[in-house]
Amino acid sequence: MSALRKNAGILCVLVAVCAAAAIFGDNFLTGYNLTNLTQRSALFGILALGAGLVIATGGIDLSIGSVVCLAGIATPWLLVERGWSPWTAVPTVLAGCAGIGLAHGLLVTRLRLQPFLVTLCGLLLYRGIARWMTGDQSQGFQGEFGALRDVALARFDVPGLAGYRLPATVIPLAMLAVAMAFALHRTVWGRWLLATGRNEAAARYSGVPTARLVTLAYVACSTLAGFGGMLFIFDIGSAQPSDFGNFYELYAIAAAVLGGCSLRGGEVSVTGILLGAATLQVLRTAIILVGLSSQLEFAVIGAVLLVGVAADELVRRWAERRRNRAARGG
Repeated sequence: MSALRKNAGILCVLVAVCAAAAIFGDNFLTGYNLTNLTQRSALFGILALGAGLVIATGGIDLSIGSVVCLAGIATPWLLVERGWSPWTAVPTVLAGCAGIGLAHGLLVTRLRLQPFLVTLCGLLLYRGIARWMTGDQSQGFQGEFGALRDVALARFDVPGLAGYRLPATVIPLAMLAVAMAFALHRTVWGRWLLATGRNEAAARYSGVPTARLVTLAYVACSTLAGFGGMLFIFDIGSAQPSDFGNFYELYAIAAAVLGGCSLRGGEVSVTGILLGAATLQVLRTAIILVGLSSQLEFAVIGAVLLVGVAADELVRRWAERRRNRAARGG
């Protein structure tokens, strides 16, 4: 199935969910709700882009939520508790997150550990560090650093859309999406990355630096998770390290899978990832607006993941049968 068809499919799902939410849910089409929905979709879209890069290599990163927690908690902790300047704290946090991704990549490529195991350990490790570092106390900005927080809090009026204001987080999301799409489809490194995901052994024997590409994918994923964590904390102002970022990796992975990223690797669609992230947030909002229990949110995510994986496997089998018939006919 082509990327265009997959994107068209997820777009139809998004439109259908939006229509259902508008019909059965109150206030869905209000400017305030659509602004918040755009904000959440942009924030989770950044996480999903990172998850998509790792999935493209045939790997998985279960530590995204904990990296979000560590970066989001460390930022106000350094700024308020330690008195660091934003020009020092922000690059330090991002560099630390990149180091986390580097460690993941090296453990996967050099020690040949399973990505699932490596990142599962990271899920536990980084949240534990955040809780220990802060004494398990809530961290916030205490009314300071307003200019820094405007990176996530700023809103822009949109002519013709009364009550709707475009969140500033859409800007970094768009820049990252364009850069990722260009890198994947217009550079040699991007084509090598996809080739690594399709068949790592064949790509390696063809001279592709597969270990370096896999490592870079994990570095990018953790860096984007850290950046997203900072935007989340800028948005909400304060958070507890015990629950901040919980299950965010599931949103990111589900958005990537729903958007057409194959868990076998080698397939990724930036547009599909963004549509997948938006669809999950619309589903989450619709559950609340139609009066269903918010506890169904995780059931919906689980169902989306299951449907995405099942659809990916069915498409793979259909494509394989089609190739076999063509080969026999030739």
